[in-house]
Amino acid sequence: MNPNTKIGLALGSGAALGLAHIGVIKALREADIPINMIAGTSMGALVGACYAADGQIEDVEEVALTTNLRKIRQLLDPKFTLIRVGFLSGNRVENFLKHIIGDRDISDCKIPFAAVAADIQSAKQVILTQGSLLKAVRASISIPVVFVPVKYNDRFLVDGGTINPVPADVVRSMGATFTIAVNVLNNPRERIHLGLTGKKDSNRAPGMMNTLLQSFYLMEYEMVRASILKADIMIEPDVRNIEVYEFHRGQEAITAGYEAARAVIPEINRMFNSEGTV
Repeated sequence: MNPNTKIGLALGSGAALGLAHIGVIKALREADIPINMIAGTSMGALVGACYAADGQIEDVEEVALTTNLRKIRQLLDPKFTLIRVGFLSGNRVENFLKHIIGDRDISDCKIPFAAVAADIQSAKQVILTQGSLLKAVRASISIPVVFVPVKYNDRFLVDGGTINPVPADVVRSMGATFTIAVNVLNNPRERIHLGLTGKKDSNRAPGMMNTLLQSFYLMEYEMVRASILKADIMIEPDVRNIEVYEFHRGQEAITAGYEAARAVIPEINRMFNSEGTV
């Protein structure tokens, strides 16, 4: 590998599907592929922040593997007085995030990191590279309507997936000379919708929250295709059989991410070893 090569990892949005990012990072580490900088959107920002903070993925993996439906319900904090701006205030989620990543500044991260959010008023992308790591992640995961927008430096921010679901261009702008992007939003036409019972039921209408999230990620998928052109390598874990809200299926998502990354590592190494490639 060229000693001047700077590898950037772009982790995309996808709610529970984004737990696959953990498996991707594990596979890259095992293959001794260094990660010099990370940009993440939504769940990609959460997983990316956990790894960037101290270069360890084990803690967030443990959380993913021990999450069940009961724990997920405990994170919900509906505020009917805030219904005009969002179903959930997000305070419990923020406390949960604090337990995982602490309350440190982005500049203190071991690996340079950027979280992508969207300014709901100006409709512009906001790249968060300084300030509270906790607040940056909290803003990046704030799915519109589901969560109350996060006030951050006099701006109201929501999920970065609304504007840049796989931030390959962002990690490139951070100085990456070789970009690995991870997209967990598989083709909606190929997704297998099973629901919490594990059985497909074509006669039962999906719930309100499921419909909202699926519609959100359907919109994002149409934007993802452009990200492929901005990445040197695109990793796409097969998480078609996992619903976007099924955080209790962390092991399956992590395994899917690990296998997808392992499959492309030979190609990454070939690109590194090709004279003049990187």
